[in-house]
Amino acid sequence: MKNNKCSFLIVILIVLLINNLSAQNNKVNQIDSIMNKYYQNGTFNGNVLISKNNKLIYNNSFGYSDETKTTKLTTDYRFNIGSITKEFSAVALLKLQEQGKLNLDDKVSKFIPELPKWSNEVAIKDLLKYTSGIPDVNWKKIKNDKDLFEDLKIIDSLDFIPGTNYDYNNNNIFLRHFIVERVSGINYKEYVEKFIFKPCKMNSSLMTPFENEHNIAKGFNSNLIRDKKDLPITGGIYITTTDLLKWANLLHSGKIINKKSLYEIGQSFNSEETQSALGNATYKNQNLILHSHHGRVGNYEALLISDIVEKFTIVLLDNNYKGKIFEISEAIITILKK
Repeated sequence: MKNNKCSFLIVILIVLLINNLSAQNNKVNQIDSIMNKYYQNGTFNGNVLISKNNKLIYNNSFGYSDETKTTKLTTDYRFNIGSITKEFSAVALLKLQEQGKLNLDDKVSKFIPELPKWSNEVAIKDLLKYTSGIPDVNWKKIKNDKDLFEDLKIIDSLDFIPGTNYDYNNNNIFLRHFIVERVSGINYKEYVEKFIFKPCKMNSSLMTPFENEHNIAKGFNSNLIRDKKDLPITGGIYITTTDLLKWANLLHSGKIINKKSLYEIGQSFNSEETQSALGNATYKNQNLILHSHHGRVGNYEALLISDIVEKFTIVLLDNNYKGKIFEISEAIITILKK
């Protein structure tokens, strides 16, 4: 009798497993069909990766590596992720805070005293929330990191009192980089490579400036004109879908920074349509439950969506901007949640 019960339970488990596998295969087929549709109608040229329940269920490439349309993309290609790059400088600062080397309430002047008096008013947390009041970068006169720093030195006043308003601009980001350099004693690029990329085994990730690297997807427009070459400014990140998934998984699991730090960098200014250093982050009881970040530079577009409750992550990297990446992600999410 016991043997019969055991046999029956085994059969039930096998049937459930087959049904689950069948359901997952059906979802993957639907996702593949959608991606092919967007590629064939010319609205997606890039790489897509999807994980569900901590398992990779879809990893594919569509289209070409550059405007010549002679070389097909593969999953080894790296794309510029635009504003998602900003997560790395935020995490670097939180790592340094965990080590007792700085505090988010510290003023910028503590680490860079040669900046004007406004640096006595701006705290590191303002740089993370884009509430510093520092004017945006004057790109007409910027060619390199030195120019960026010199431009900060001639700013004579803030646009608003720190913490009272919101302005999403890149001077906040570059100041983060300079503070990491002052506190760590090494170049920002070296810091990220040594203390983030390497321990996270993000072996394909690159930070600008770099030269003569292979498997770099080139941004290009609908007229098959390539994007202008990057300025030799430190901080832009070119990454594969696989490495971006590693980043998300390790970040969410508390293996890069702790839970308290993860909560701190996800805080944004209390107003509609504002971003945190993580882009859009949703918490429940200070536990991250949803992380979504969009990036765009030139004709590159990137989107990272992690639903920690539903246990899925979607990574979309594109090098031929068509403005459909959110539409694609919504279609994928609908399938995953069926």
